[in-house]
Amino acid sequence: MSEIRLDRIHNQYVLIAPERLHRPDLNQEKSNTELSGHRCPFCEGNESLTPPEVYAIRDNMPNTPGWKTRVVPNLYKAVQIELEDKSKRESMFESIPGVGAHEVLIDSTCHNCNVEQVDSQTIENWLRTMIVRIEDLKRDKRFIHLNIFKNFGYKAGATQEHPHTQILALPIMPQDELVFLERNMKYYHRHGRGIMEDILQNELSDKKRIVSEFGNFAAFCPYASAYPFEVMIVPKENFMSLEQCSRRDLSDLSLIIKDVFQKLNHQLGEFDYNLYFRLAPLNTNFENEAYMAYLHKNYRFTLRIIPRIYRLGGFELSTGMAINPVSPEECVSLFNSRESM
Repeated sequence: MSEIRLDRIHNQYVLIAPERLHRPDLNQEKSNTELSGHRCPFCEGNESLTPPEVYAIRDNMPNTPGWKTRVVPNLYKAVQIELEDKSKRESMFESIPGVGAHEVLIDSTCHNCNVEQVDSQTIENWLRTMIVRIEDLKRDKRFIHLNIFKNFGYKAGATQEHPHTQILALPIMPQDELVFLERNMKYYHRHGRGIMEDILQNELSDKKRIVSEFGNFAAFCPYASAYPFEVMIVPKENFMSLEQCSRRDLSDLSLIIKDVFQKLNHQLGEFDYNLYFRLAPLNTNFENEAYMAYLHKNYRFTLRIIPRIYRLGGFELSTGMAINPVSPEECVSLFNSRESM
């Protein structure tokens, strides 16, 4: 059984999840595929190899071929939805059972397609599926924080080759997010605007680090990028979460995501990456209630894409600081040089 423990040294929660130990290894998975004709559990026609789906974009019966996206419980789940949210204290040590939801969103039926290879409608289906799951998980008032992320490639921690996205709903707020909410609130009280609103406006005015713009969204390499070719996508309005996007907004977001990945692929070739959404809290609890009434005025969701070109070393782990050998301005210059060819 998983457990969420409080690390008092670093003031961070740690998720102890023994079931994750049994995940397949991606390199081993490739070897097994070559040697034994391994069936990918995420490919169309292999629906029986996953737990029953909780949602799919399809026009036919559940758990059969004919879907466009599919969401299933994670077989190697880090948290369990069946547990009770009751804290436990033993002297200084504090924990709660690992309650939560852990789902896998299978991006599309294509086993070998990366983002830049699929059409924008496929990306829009992927985003629409996230919105459905956000709205459903929000109904469970135990869930406070939602984490949506994608690991692609061995260097990024992927354990399945078929492109997929993970969705985790948790009963606690990660410390980093609470710190950001507090800083964002102080910034709002001082300026009448949220941090991301001003960052985006400065990037749009400066233009040095803008990668792409489509409709209500802009993509840029952050001024203090922690990773080479890191890109952030931000809405031009205060959308707290994906479900506030209109159908037109989702279409524009799909186009800008595809454009960014095409530019990254042109510079890096096939590359491993992590991708994650930073979204407003799902529900209110004692940790975040001071901020919730202001989120529609000062919070914008973000999408961060991090190519995994270099491995982290001792300096990064011991200090929490990043060493980035390629400036964001140089990255955008390379993107632009490709467009002028």
